[in-house]
Amino acid sequence: MEKLLLVTVLFASCYATQDLSGKLFVFPRLGGIDHVKLATTKTTFNAATVCFRFITDTTQGYSLFSLATPVHKNAFILYKPKADVIRVHVNDMATDFLALPTPPNTWHSMCTTWSSDDGLSQLLLNGKLTIKRYVASMKPISGVPSIMLGQEQDSYGGGFDAKQSFIGMMSKVHMWDYVLSPTELRAYEKGENFTPGNVLNWRALDFQQVGMASVHEDPEHVVRCT
Repeated sequence: MEKLLLVTVLFASCYATQDLSGKLFVFPRLGGIDHVKLATTKTTFNAATVCFRFITDTTQGYSLFSLATPVHKNAFILYKPKADVIRVHVNDMATDFLALPTPPNTWHSMCTTWSSDDGLSQLLLNGKLTIKRYVASMKPISGVPSIMLGQEQDSYGGGFDAKQSFIGMMSKVHMWDYVLSPTELRAYEKGENFTPGNVLNWRALDFQQVGMASVHEDPEHVVRCT
């Protein structure tokens, strides 16, 4: 019992809660090691919205956001398989959003929504709303989530493929357990006053850095709201 308690305390101490306003995550190399783990107490999602900003200089496929549960390794995944395509996975089902240019060496703002009521997902990329596409419905995302940036989980908490890793920088990560309205999505995208995520909040983020993933000052924070 004492050993179990010690392991639990050590694990919990690996996570830090920080206000990352004016900061960003740096993922500096291709490989199956570097990533950031994000913690939340939420275990059931009837809906979800995830927003973040990112920049990369690569055109290969890469993972943008990975949430796995013990039952579904692709419980909520945002993945860029090739140029102009964003793939959304929910409970191991997927759909591709097409004709979405994300040129390298440019900051991009992206939000993704999904609801189990109708199974529809929608993106807001750099201020433009996509069409709505069906992914998966009538079943919530449930189970203790394993959430990661920088890698795509092919198994719960691991199974990384180096070729799918993200190289670049990411900031302003927020997640809600409901669908944001178009007005709320645009408020986030413009850096205006918006309600921080109630699942993941960039201003009070519980995270753990692994490998060479690190936190740096955001050189653009002077002109961008956080």
